[in-house]
Amino acid sequence: MLRSTALGGTRSALVVSLLPGLALGQFLTGFYNPILPGFHPDPSCIHLKEDDTFYCASSSFNAFPGIPIHASKDLTTWRLVGNALNRESQLPELAISNGSTSGIWAPALRYHNGTFYVVTTLVHDKKAPEDPTRWDNIIFSTPDIWDESKWSDAVHFDFEGYDTSPFWENGDSYIVGSHAYRVEPGIHLSKVDLKTGEVKSNWTNLWNGTGGLAPEGPHIYTKDGYYYLMIAEGGTGLGHMETIARSENLYGPYDPNPANPILTNANTSEYFQTVGHADLFQDRRGDWWGVALSTRSGSEYITYPMGRETILTNVTWENRSWPVFNNPIKGAMRGWQLPRIIQNLPGDGPFVTEGDNNLQFRPGSEIPPHFVYWRPPIKENYAISPEGHPNTLRLKPSRLNLTALDGNAGGPGGQTFVGRRQVDTLFTYRVDLNYSPKTLEEEAGVTLFLTQNHHARFGLTMLPLANGSSSALVPHFRFDAISYIPVPPSFSIPLSASMQNKTLTMEIRTVNQTHFSFAAGSAKSREPLTIFAYAPGDIVSWGFTGTLLGVYATSNGGNGTTEAYVSNWKYEGWGQIRDNFAGPLVQ
Repeated sequence: MLRSTALGGTRSALVVSLLPGLALGQFLTGFYNPILPGFHPDPSCIHLKEDDTFYCASSSFNAFPGIPIHASKDLTTWRLVGNALNRESQLPELAISNGSTSGIWAPALRYHNGTFYVVTTLVHDKKAPEDPTRWDNIIFSTPDIWDESKWSDAVHFDFEGYDTSPFWENGDSYIVGSHAYRVEPGIHLSKVDLKTGEVKSNWTNLWNGTGGLAPEGPHIYTKDGYYYLMIAEGGTGLGHMETIARSENLYGPYDPNPANPILTNANTSEYFQTVGHADLFQDRRGDWWGVALSTRSGSEYITYPMGRETILTNVTWENRSWPVFNNPIKGAMRGWQLPRIIQNLPGDGPFVTEGDNNLQFRPGSEIPPHFVYWRPPIKENYAISPEGHPNTLRLKPSRLNLTALDGNAGGPGGQTFVGRRQVDTLFTYRVDLNYSPKTLEEEAGVTLFLTQNHHARFGLTMLPLANGSSSALVPHFRFDAISYIPVPPSFSIPLSASMQNKTLTMEIRTVNQTHFSFAAGSAKSREPLTIFAYAPGDIVSWGFTGTLLGVYATSNGGNGTTEAYVSNWKYEGWGQIRDNFAGPLVQ
């Protein structure tokens, strides 16, 4: 039987313990976390009654296109709908974002009177928090979420803070956000015209949280005569948590829930950590669900290359009471009965866990919708099936390499790099590279990329022989890594004569859940690839984003112009680890 709870009712009891031997009721089903694996932090989700579909937006920081939107009918299979930020002209300021964790923070997705809204913040994180130019708060809107070309240009509004979220009442629109000044951190509200960005009232402090670090990520909900204000506190690390307060008046005062925090994995040994920055929504039956971000790091919080991912849990919310989350968050969960499994969603975007099975860049095709660049790309640096090179992706080298000017800022000419998210704990990523560098320091290859100052790259580079016996330049395999923590030593190895001027296969693969290998070999050989380097996952376990796997081409500041041609792009996941034990949880 279920243990009793103060809330009463069988569904309320689920949030505590299930006694051994319990025969689960028909309303309980199992599901796995994360629902959006890999680089999908700060989730904001809605359920649209008109088409009985769930939609979720997530942060993209410096990645472009940005603000990916995923859709699901069953809360388990998620298709990429498109990206709300998909044209450089929508937000030109993204091209000059400065900082490894700058860019798009915490989009809040909402639907009102036939229009979808995303309210978010473009952050320049190398500026001081009290500098008002650090925070650029913006609104995107569209009448058709399935056609990404319909998303509006950015509408800017004045707020010195971040994590902004819309709310409507009695024909008026409001925005609630996290005020940025460290002398008065807290949650503020104002009336804002979402079409023009005009701030129509003073920003008013509603609540400063329970005393945890960085009160942020606010959302307002109305239920049973109360306004509920739910926020994140504790920072986005191991102390992350979700708290809530309520009031009978929009402008307060707000009384905190005596049971705060209502969602956290802090001070536990769970594999899922940093749980917080949550959102709430109902399904067609009226059952409540919550999403939040989390990292699969364990309490040691050392290796989590996929960064902050989106998790799901069910929520009990009785009349005139507080929402109660089913936590702690685990890899295998039981919650309310899920909608029946439906994978035939409209659109042609990939499902989030879908691999790339020997992707061919066929004539007339486009860059896949789940591929991303670092800031808006220099378009002429990429071409699909150029003349004389069918079924390839051509890369023109940028003068900047992946570190760019200083590891934080962009720069003239951008960075020639395109990749996809790592969405599996264990995977193989492989491409064929047709590239014959001719000038000193020309380089092209594959990269395990988190940010400009956290990545490892393995490429083909033109260098002089190390022994100095000849002034001739010779192609080399080169491995280089950069991070704030110790990294494997850089090295270069001359190519053997048999591999020069040949198409090569370049590979990044997980050795286990903590280490990656970098390998290469002749594309036409049946021999196994040769492993040239290993890198620990902790060098890409940092900050707010998640690891990307991709290709790059650079002259490393020189004048080289040799182009690289990529083909047979393959990403294959072969294991998700969802718990602390030392093997993949089969699913």
